[in-house]
Amino acid sequence: MKEKNCDASRVYRASRVFPNDFNNHNTLFGGRLLSDMDQVASISAAKHSRCECVTVSTDAVEFLKPIHPTDYVCFESFVIWTGNSSMEVCIKVHAENLKTGEKRLTSIAFFTFVALDENGKPTKVPKIIPETQEELYLFERAQQRAELRTAKKNLNKEMISYLKKETETEPEPISL
Repeated sequence: MKEKNCDASRVYRASRVFPNDFNNHNTLFGGRLLSDMDQVASISAAKHSRCECVTVSTDAVEFLKPIHPTDYVCFESFVIWTGNSSMEVCIKVHAENLKTGEKRLTSIAFFTFVALDENGKPTKVPKIIPETQEELYLFERAQQRAELRTAKKNLNKEMISYLKKETETEPEPISL
């Protein structure tokens, strides 16, 4: 399987924000932003693997600055690390004020995807070749992020087993 550089998976998408996209603080609703991030990142994962991909985790989502009604939003995503069947995708979100031209980095995130074969089973993906200073930096820290994800996953497994015990009983019916 041939290695690929990060740029082969790079995706850009620009979109306007509309009144129904905003929360009660008149800033872009975080859930809307996460949905858009997932869509863009999934394209990067599919471009890299040339397979169907599923999101398995969202890590380090940072909402750095608010997005306002006068802004448009630009998403950039690219694969920065690969395992056997998994890929870590970096997503950067920039906003530009359409009136003043001011640009700013508003959000960053790392999503992990797994490539699936035609039977829905995890399948091998090409290794990644970082080239720019930014790509090298992200690639070199990927192992640390993978270790943090594993520790978090183990903690969550413990928590879920506790929560299942607490929720296995049926609630009492409500009489009307």
